[in-house]
Amino acid sequence: MNLTNLRKVSDYEWELPQQGEMRVPGKIYGNRQIIDHLIEDVKKGKEWNALVQVANVACLPGIQKASIALSDVHPGYGFPIGGVAAFDPEEGGVICMGGIGFDINCGVVAIKIDLRKEDVESKAKELLDILYRTVPAGLGSTGKIHLTTKQLDEVLRDGAQWAVEKGYGKKEDLEFIEEHGKMPNANPDAVSPKAKQRQFKQVGTLGSGNHYLEVQYVAEVYNENVAKAYGLQKDGIVISIHTGSRALGHQIGTDYLKELAQVVKKYKIKIRDKDLVCAPIKSPEGKRYYSAVCAGINCAFANREVITHLVREAFHEVFPDTKLDLLYHIGHNTCKMEEHNGKLMYVHRKGSTRNFGPERKEIPAVYRGVGQPVLVGGTMGTCSFILHGTTLGMEKSFGSAIHGAGRRMSRRQAKKSYWGANVVKDLERKGVHVRGHSMAGIAEEAPGAYKDIVNVVDCMHHSGISKKVVMLKPLLNIKG
Repeated sequence: MNLTNLRKVSDYEWELPQQGEMRVPGKIYGNRQIIDHLIEDVKKGKEWNALVQVANVACLPGIQKASIALSDVHPGYGFPIGGVAAFDPEEGGVICMGGIGFDINCGVVAIKIDLRKEDVESKAKELLDILYRTVPAGLGSTGKIHLTTKQLDEVLRDGAQWAVEKGYGKKEDLEFIEEHGKMPNANPDAVSPKAKQRQFKQVGTLGSGNHYLEVQYVAEVYNENVAKAYGLQKDGIVISIHTGSRALGHQIGTDYLKELAQVVKKYKIKIRDKDLVCAPIKSPEGKRYYSAVCAGINCAFANREVITHLVREAFHEVFPDTKLDLLYHIGHNTCKMEEHNGKLMYVHRKGSTRNFGPERKEIPAVYRGVGQPVLVGGTMGTCSFILHGTTLGMEKSFGSAIHGAGRRMSRRQAKKSYWGANVVKDLERKGVHVRGHSMAGIAEEAPGAYKDIVNVVDCMHHSGISKKVVMLKPLLNIKG
């Protein structure tokens, strides 16, 4: 296949023509700079490149309209990260492990708080110490909640609703969580005992890697009307929490990677990459995997809601009378059953987040006039963004948008290029206070290891898929 001859649709939309075994074309949303980088990887003969993965996904049974890559696209396992694909179960559509990944429902919580930038700056060190002490973080970190198998099954069935019922959250939070914090098709019995055992002590923990807790301020407002609907204003404070389903989600991925390898043989499904193992959605194996994914999604919803509760407790130690309300709570790395264009589809979002436009019944009533908040994480040395969903995004990308900047450097490369202690010092000079459980982990997440978040977001904005509302800049950051 010729993967370098992309057709320009607009300055921010490109098409990889349908060819060979592709059932649909590829669609890439990005500017010339992003496209040139993708093409360069192909010309260099890199086996692990995003355009090859876009084409591979386009070959899967039952895929609808296009294999989509967003502006933060970079190579992943099977699907590219920043990849979106929807499958129709009535046309032999599949559920694909590579389209969900290992960190099932990794996602972001945004909490708005009635404080100003100067309030946090005046208590920065004290607040950072308390947050670091209160929210468990780091590789293999465990929390104060220790669960039995029966109790963990309740978490997997009920998600954030379990957390609220147990006093680790507020009932009104549920309105502002994707799916109200609970995927109804979850089946704990589809999750292995090993996966559950790894999660008994991890509910309410941040984990490691690119997971973080960050206190931010609104540095720029791009759309006053939408910002007002979201309750945001210049120099206001937002707390972002980025984490997922922890060890349980990873073990679900590991277990089903093996199981689905046998399933593709059983149903004679041709795949172009071993990480694209899958099952027909309507098959017993497909239904079982989907129910396990839903359980993993619920685990992540519960995890982030418990951390939200811990963050409230920490802030109240420093600012006793302050109010912390959930702005939104949304995931990426998911497969979800959704209606698009009158058809029921299974939408895979790999390193991509839901981006529903105005009037969709799934989003909170107070946001339906402007569209869903889209929470886009940047780096601890640059900025993050809140966007809003659009009607055009519903049409072009199955209501999906970017979830972050996207890596430009592997973790190994980052550790060779940066010293964690130097990264911390550089950030301190910029007024960003950082705590991490390992200097190697901080080096992996150095700002220079990521793409230019402003460029990535601008591509989404100019494409019309989602639109900028505010820019957030960091004040305090805790890395796992």
